[in-house]
Amino acid sequence: MNPVALLSSIDGLRAAEVRLLEEAAKLGPVHLLLPSDAAVCALSGQAPRFPFAERLYLARALRYVERVCPFENATDLARLSTLLGTHPAFCLAGTGLESVALDPSVERRALPQAHLAGFPGPGPFAPSGRPRVVVTGCYDWLHSGHLAFFEEAASLGDLYVCLGNDINIASLKGPGHPLFPASERRYLVGSIRFVTQALVSTGMGQLDAEEEILNVIRPALYAVNEDGHKPEKAVFCERHGIRYVVLKRIPKEGLAARSSTSLRGF
Repeated sequence: MNPVALLSSIDGLRAAEVRLLEEAAKLGPVHLLLPSDAAVCALSGQAPRFPFAERLYLARALRYVERVCPFENATDLARLSTLLGTHPAFCLAGTGLESVALDPSVERRALPQAHLAGFPGPGPFAPSGRPRVVVTGCYDWLHSGHLAFFEEAASLGDLYVCLGNDINIASLKGPGHPLFPASERRYLVGSIRFVTQALVSTGMGQLDAEEEILNVIRPALYAVNEDGHKPEKAVFCERHGIRYVVLKRIPKEGLAARSSTSLRGF
């Protein structure tokens, strides 16, 4: 099957862009055309918010992307078969790039907006038989720091992510939180290839995922990073025979440290 070429800068993880990738992946293997920082400027008229190395990490982490094809110059888009090493079935363009000139020999398509609505699935995906690992959190502005944490946690076993429900996040973090509703946050987390399943917790407080942990996931390990460590979590794990693991908050090599608070601005 010929690949589907999809042009996107992946300048941060946004539900609309990921939905486009998901729907495109139903039509064929997605080869993502990822522009360099200079190419983003040429195509969109403004510099990307995130540097190329970080955007590449985000793109490669998305389960709907089979292959990432970086390119340096906007003029490369006139020769898609050369850029991809194969002739694509057709090409799609992501948000803000719909009017960019592409190889005229390749059919250009736009998916119906009705196909891109809502936040469906994904998962759960088939477990590997490794130990189950659970992590919890808000994940309100999904960024490379979260992905690095997921990647490390997933090295310990099949990763299950419990996201705080909207009411609990608001009670813990205050007005304006969460920035994105639970359905959207769960969708984005579930789109990451390190994650076996993303769920929304039903409880309140720091242990809002107690029901999901004990009666749905039944993990062998509960992983937190240093910021997420709470004594009550350690006590909970000891009481229920779950191994409690505190991971260092270390960015992916070569990338800047990120936090939802700094990105959000409050």
